[in-house]
Amino acid sequence: MGHGHHHPHDHRHDHSHGTPSAEGPLPPALDVDVPDSELSPSQLSRRSMLRRAGLLGAGLAGAGALGGTTPAAALPNDTNATNGPQGSDARTRGSGHGGSGNGFLWLAGDHHIHTQYSSDGKYRVIDQVRQGARHGLDWMVITDHGSATHARIGVDKVNPDIKDARAAHRDQLVFQGLEWNIPGAEHATVFVHPGRDEVEVLKRFETDYDGSLHPSPSPSVNEALAVSGLRFLAEQVRRRKVDDALMLANHPARQGIDSPHEIRDWRDATSAAHPIAVGMEGAPGHQAAGLPSPKGPGGARGLYGNGPGANSFPGYPAESYRTWGGFDWMTATVGGLWDSLLAEGKPWWITANSDSHQVYAEPSVRGQDDDFAGHGKHADPVYGSGLDLTQNDYWPGHYSRTHVGAARFSYAAVMDGMRAGRIWVDHGGLISGLDARLKGGGRWATLGGALHVKRGTDVELSIEIALANGPNWAQFVPTLARVDVIRGQVTGPVADRDTFTAPTAKVATSFEVGKSTGTVRLTYRLGRIAEPQYVRLRGTDGKRTAVGLRGAAVDPAGPAGDVRGDADPWQDLWFYSNPIWVLPA
Repeated sequence: MGHGHHHPHDHRHDHSHGTPSAEGPLPPALDVDVPDSELSPSQLSRRSMLRRAGLLGAGLAGAGALGGTTPAAALPNDTNATNGPQGSDARTRGSGHGGSGNGFLWLAGDHHIHTQYSSDGKYRVIDQVRQGARHGLDWMVITDHGSATHARIGVDKVNPDIKDARAAHRDQLVFQGLEWNIPGAEHATVFVHPGRDEVEVLKRFETDYDGSLHPSPSPSVNEALAVSGLRFLAEQVRRRKVDDALMLANHPARQGIDSPHEIRDWRDATSAAHPIAVGMEGAPGHQAAGLPSPKGPGGARGLYGNGPGANSFPGYPAESYRTWGGFDWMTATVGGLWDSLLAEGKPWWITANSDSHQVYAEPSVRGQDDDFAGHGKHADPVYGSGLDLTQNDYWPGHYSRTHVGAARFSYAAVMDGMRAGRIWVDHGGLISGLDARLKGGGRWATLGGALHVKRGTDVELSIEIALANGPNWAQFVPTLARVDVIRGQVTGPVADRDTFTAPTAKVATSFEVGKSTGTVRLTYRLGRIAEPQYVRLRGTDGKRTAVGLRGAAVDPAGPAGDVRGDADPWQDLWFYSNPIWVLPA
């Protein structure tokens, strides 16, 4: 499986190309050495929220303060991504949001957010950033739809608004990206590290590789163009036009057009040492869509209300076109497509986000003299006549959060953490922190990492969970009912790249919790390890469960399929983690 090098990849410079750096001291709201009296009202509000969640000054680093031992810092198959703190370069700054000791800052964010620069969007950039900050996010990616209008006008015009938002909210990391129409497939988030050439690179990428601008009836032509687009981004990083770039597939099972072999092709398109395509939305946005009418849209949760079409992968079952506990079928199915990718021993991570376009029960409307085609943006929103209960979205951070373990507070560190798979996701504030470690042979590895041990070493999984400890944005305190440990063997590359099952993956054990406050510590013994394998975690409020799609022997109480028009997202909460490998030699 190879080995990894042990220094963080933050040798990139956040001061590059004249871009203001976010690296340095923690934002004041996160820094416990800054007294409340010195905070602005918005900073004080954010600090109060963190305190209620039990995150400020907590022993858990957003439940991830991994101190005391040396991690195994290598991914499978020589991916060479940094997976844990190593020496002084990985110290957290202070004891705020990221905890104390050797470990990570666990920074909450959202990589899929739309604004008035999307044809179906409404809000200004500053509106989305302000709301993300209010809802506790540390980083956000603005991802307006790729289109001819966006490529011609929008990608240029949104940049000054993003820069203004960065200046106004210095406690937030605001990336510029776009939602790529993958040629012949679904959408994807593409974003770059801020810098002098961020607009040029995104504009060239969209102009040359967006599927809406280069439609083709040929699957092979489309698939080749998608791979070429990812290689273009890798080349821009290599040439230092931008310091980094990432791609994450959005709502991958919504239309059934992201085939298993295409996902593998995106994953493998660029260097394993510094991949561009690193994962997918484990849970789509549009989570309010399933709220029952008349007080909600009465639609399909996540807008997963489709069926097979002419371009859909024929192997996908009918169940793949809906969400399961709010999560995409590819992620929610134990022993399904996600596990089949992990069983190859290659990284492929999951995230969760808002896909925020227009927000449920929010009263604004587009202003007068609206001319999207001519201006590349909609008119600024203005107050409307009442609450709109037909909209499908929540504000960034209101319901869905992606937590990234970053070595420091910087754009580069967030991107490194995402590439390394130091990610866990939650809905509805089900938990407030997570620390999971595989330990054996005097070493440990955390989310996204690999524990290298001698064959026959006794390995143990330790789990520490900071519970909700306070009300979420629906004004109730969630209860964590159960935590599942999912375990699968690493069986190597598949012969058929359209494989979407992993026969060895199953729920290995479950822990009944039934608590909503405090900290829960759990232990699971893997035993003496003879073959490479991985574990990942899932937790639930227990309100809606069902036997998994691959049977009770694999998943006795997984998420239930979401029913169109009757899927209140607040009554069905889950968290998921990315995997940890153990690789005996």
